[in-house]
Amino acid sequence: MSDATQPVFQIQRMYLKDLSLEIPGAPRIFLEQQAPAVEIAIDSAHEALTESIHEVTVMATVTTKIGAEKVVFLVEAKQAGIFEIRNIPAEQMPIVINVVCPNVIYPYLRANIADVVSRAGFPPIHLAEINFEALYQQKMQQQAAAAPASGPQIIVPGRAN
Repeated sequence: MSDATQPVFQIQRMYLKDLSLEIPGAPRIFLEQQAPAVEIAIDSAHEALTESIHEVTVMATVTTKIGAEKVVFLVEAKQAGIFEIRNIPAEQMPIVINVVCPNVIYPYLRANIADVVSRAGFPPIHLAEINFEALYQQKMQQQAAAAPASGPQIIVPGRAN
C-alpha cells in the first residue's frame, strides 16, 4: 500500500466550542442544605468541512435541581475536534465519526464541565465514562424503527361510490 492510500486519522485541533453556566437562584441557592438531583444529557454531531476534514462535536447538558422545579445550576457545553480522516473504507466511516472521534473529545468535555462547576462554587461534577459505540447503536436502532418499511408496498385502490 502506498503512502497515498494509507488510512489517515489525525487530530488537527481540539477546542471548546460553547460553554454556558446558569445559576438562576444565586446567591440564595448556596444556602440550600438539600443535595440536588443531577440530570445529564449527552449527544454528538458531525460536519464534513472538506472531503477529508471533519468537525465532530460532543454536547452535554448538566442540570441540577432540588425538588422538581428549583434549578441549582445548568451547564451546557460543546467540545469539538477537527480531524483529518482519509482512506478509511466508507462502511467504517460512521464508526470513526460517531464512536472514535467522540471518544477522543469526551475527556476534554468532562474536564471543562468539572472545572466550570467547581469555579462556580459547587462540588465538581465528574461525568461518567460513556460507551459511544452503544450510544451509536441505540441511535441506529431508533432511526431504523422510525423509518417506514423500505420493502415493496401494495396499494389497494379504494372503491368509488
